[in-house]
Amino acid sequence: MFLKQIKLSNVSKDRLSRLKGKTGIANWNILCRWAICYSLKENTVPTDVPIINDSNVEMSWYTFGGEYSDLYEALIKVWCIQKGFDTDDETLAKYFKLHLERGIAYLSGTNFIKSIDDLLFLALEE
Repeated sequence: MFLKQIKLSNVSKDRLSRLKGKTGIANWNILCRWAICYSLKENTVPTDVPIINDSNVEMSWYTFGGEYSDLYEALIKVWCIQKGFDTDDETLAKYFKLHLERGIAYLSGTNFIKSIDDLLFLALEE
């Protein structure tokens, strides 16, 4: 396990709050899972910007990943290997956080997401 706790920025918290309202998904961790997967789907490296973890939204790694926490860790590790990055805990944590922030921004930044159905359509896209 490369992360024990995940803390979001206030910007991401606000974005997730809007997504919660649009989709009806009540749990932060579920929306964060969607965000990670959506960002990992992109074929680009997230911009390496400092992330200010200044919100009161915090969850453990196991709350984030649930019974699939090992799968999410493997996804980040495979992505790092494919991009030629190290797979030490620090690098994995860095790119997990960057993907999480980017994924939240992407999901909330599109006018496409107006309901939970729109999230499901994202999963069906090729």
